[in-house]
Amino acid sequence: MTQTTEAAAVEEPRTDKTPHGIHRAWFVAAVTFVVIIGAAAFRSLPGLLIDPLHQEFGWSRGTIGAAVSVNLALYGLTAPFAAALMDRFGIRRVVAVALAVIALGSGATVWMTAAWQLLLCWGLLVGLGTGAMALAFAATVTNRWFTTRRGLVSGILTAASASGQLIFLPVLSWTVERHGWRPAAVTVALAALAVVPFVWLLLRDHPADVGQKPYGAGEFVPRPEPVRGAARRAVTVLLSAVRTGPFWLLAGTFAICGASTNGLIQTHFVPAAHDHGMPITAAASLLAVIGVFDVAGTIASGWFTDRFEPRRLLAVYYALRGVSLLFLPMLLAPGVHPPMIFFIVFYGLDWVATVPPTLALCREQYGEDSAIVFGWVLASHQVGAALVAFLGGVARDTFGSYDVVWYASGALCAAAALMALVIRRRPTGVPARA
Repeated sequence: MTQTTEAAAVEEPRTDKTPHGIHRAWFVAAVTFVVIIGAAAFRSLPGLLIDPLHQEFGWSRGTIGAAVSVNLALYGLTAPFAAALMDRFGIRRVVAVALAVIALGSGATVWMTAAWQLLLCWGLLVGLGTGAMALAFAATVTNRWFTTRRGLVSGILTAASASGQLIFLPVLSWTVERHGWRPAAVTVALAALAVVPFVWLLLRDHPADVGQKPYGAGEFVPRPEPVRGAARRAVTVLLSAVRTGPFWLLAGTFAICGASTNGLIQTHFVPAAHDHGMPITAAASLLAVIGVFDVAGTIASGWFTDRFEPRRLLAVYYALRGVSLLFLPMLLAPGVHPPMIFFIVFYGLDWVATVPPTLALCREQYGEDSAIVFGWVLASHQVGAALVAFLGGVARDTFGSYDVVWYASGALCAAAALMALVIRRRPTGVPARA
C-alpha cells in the first residue's frame, strides 16, 4: 500500500458509534474526566500542608504561601503553551509527560529540609506539570471531539477536578492528621502515576485517528497537520488577543475567579477554620463537600451556557460569590453549624461555574485559536490565585486573621460582575477571530 493510500485509509470515515451505539467522543470525554480526577490529588494538598510545614520547619505562612503561589502561577502560565504543544505533539504525549513530572515533584518533597526545596519541588515541578493538566486540556478535547453539546461537556470536564477534590481531600486530611504530611505527598505522586496508563492506552488525539466525525458534525474532519513552533504560536495568539477589549475583560474576571477560589478558599480555608478551633479533618471535609456541589453547579452551568447569554451568567455568578464571601468571617467557628453548611453548598455550586460561559465567550470571540486564548485567560486566573495564596499568608502573619482577605475578595467579585456585563458580543454574521 502506498503512503497516499495509507493516508486516505486513515481519513476514511467509519460509523460514528461504537458497537454499543455510543459515539466515541463520549468515551474520550470519559477518559479525560478520569484523568483530571486522578490529577486533582495534587490540588487537594497545599491547604493541608500550611500548618504541618509551619510546625515542623518553622517556616512562615507567607513563605509556604510563596511556594503555593509559584505553583499556581506556573499552572496558569504553562497552560497556553501546553495547548499549543498538544497541537504539535498530541494530547497523549503531553499529558503523560506532565503527570510524570507531577509525580516527581510531589514525591521529591518527602526529602526536603529547606524552603527553597519546597519552591523547587512543589512550586516549579508540580506547577509545570499541572499547567499541562489545566483546563486548556479540557478545552482542547472539547473543541476537537465535539461540535454540539460543547457547553455541557466543558462543564462536565471542569467538574472532574472538583470530583477529584471530593475523593482525595478526606483521604489526604486523614493521612496528614494521623501519619504526617509525607505519606500524603507520596499518595499524590502515586495517584498521578496511576493515571498515565489510562492516558496512553485509551485517549486519542483526534476523531480522524479512529475514522470518525466529531460529535454533532455534519462532515468528516481530517486530522490537521502537526503545528510546528508551538511556543511561537502561543505568543502570536496572545499578541493578537491583547489588542482586543474582550480579552482583557475575560482575563480580568478570570483573575478574580482564581483569587476567590484556588488562591483563597482552596489554600486558606482549612488553616482559617483551624484558627477558629475547627479540627483540620472537619475543615477539609467541608472543602470536600464544596467539590460535591461544584460538580452539580458546573454541569448545570454548562447546560445554562448552551441556552443563555454567557455574559449575564458570569455577572450573576460573580455577584453571588462576592456576597457569600462577605458573610464568611461571621460563620467560622469551632464546630460545623447550619449557616456554614449553607455557605459551603452555595459556594460549591458557584465554584467553577464561571468556566463554561468563559469558554463559550472565548470560542465566540477567537474561533480556532480559542483553546490557546483560553489558556492565556486561565493564566490570568492562576496569577490571581497566586497573588492571593501569597498575600493571604502574609495577611495572616501580619493581622493574625484572614478577615481582611475575605472582605477584599468579596469586593473584587463585585467588580468582576460589572466587567462581565461590559464584554461586547460579536455581531451575528461576523466570523470569529482565527
